[in-house]
Amino acid sequence: MRILFLGDVFGRNARDKVASSLKGLKEELKLDFVIVNGENATQGKGINPRHAEELLKSGIDCMTLGDHAFDQRNLLTSLDGYTNIIRPLNLGRGLPGKGFGIYKTEKGKRVLVMIALGQVFMKQPYDNPIRFVEDVLAKYPLGKSVDAIVIDFHCEATSEKMIAGRLWDGRVSLVAGTHTHIPTSDARILPGGTGYITDVGMCGAYDSIIGMDPIVPIERFAAGFSKGKMIPADNDTTLCGVVIETDDKTGLTKSIKQLLRGGILGE
Repeated sequence: MRILFLGDVFGRNARDKVASSLKGLKEELKLDFVIVNGENATQGKGINPRHAEELLKSGIDCMTLGDHAFDQRNLLTSLDGYTNIIRPLNLGRGLPGKGFGIYKTEKGKRVLVMIALGQVFMKQPYDNPIRFVEDVLAKYPLGKSVDAIVIDFHCEATSEKMIAGRLWDGRVSLVAGTHTHIPTSDARILPGGTGYITDVGMCGAYDSIIGMDPIVPIERFAAGFSKGKMIPADNDTTLCGVVIETDDKTGLTKSIKQLLRGGILGE
C-alpha cells in the first residue's frame, strides 16, 4: 500500500496548491491513501468548516488537526459531523470529534490514523500522549486488526519526536512529526520497520517565517512589539510530505521517500 502524508497546510495559497495537486499526485505516485494535516489552513490559525470541505473534496482520505484545532470556533459545533477529520487524542477532555479513525481504501485495506500532541515546549500542559496512543495500539494491532497505522506526532521538540519513533518502532507503519513547519532531512526506516521523519514540514510559502509574511514577526523579534497583524505569506507554495510503501502482510514500511514539490524548496 502506498500512503502520502502532507504536512501542515498554511493559508489560502497552500489550500489551493493541495487541492490542485492531489489528483495528479495520486496518479503519478500510485497512491492508495492520502493524509493531510490541515490545522493551519485558515489564515494560519485553525481551519473553518468551509475550508475543510474544500480540502476534503480534493481527494484527502483523512485530515489531522493539531494544537490549533479549535482556533476557528465554528469547527467546535461541526466537527462531530466529520468522520474523516481527527483532532489530537490528548487535546483535552469533553471536546467534540475523535483522536483516531480507521478508514478503508478502494482496495479494502484498513488504515488507522491518529494524532497526538507532545508535551515539551508546548504552550499548554497536555496529557501524556504515550498513554493515549498505547491504548489505541492495544486495541488495533498492526497486521491483524488493521493493515497500516500512521501517527501524526505534533510537537516542538525533535528529541520528543525521536523518542516516539523509537517507542512505536515495529508497531506502526509511520511516525510523522508535524508542528514546526520546517522539513527535516531524516526520513528513514527505523530498525523495527517503522517509517519515520522528525518533521515533514508544511504545505506553505517558505519565503516567509514559518508561513507568515516576514515583516511583523521580524518587528516583534527585533523590537519586542509590532503594530501590525501577522498574515500568511503570499508567495509560491511548496508541498512537503513523505510517501511510504507498506508490506501487505506486516503493515511495516518497505520504503519511505520525502516529497518536496514547488515553491523555493521543491522540484
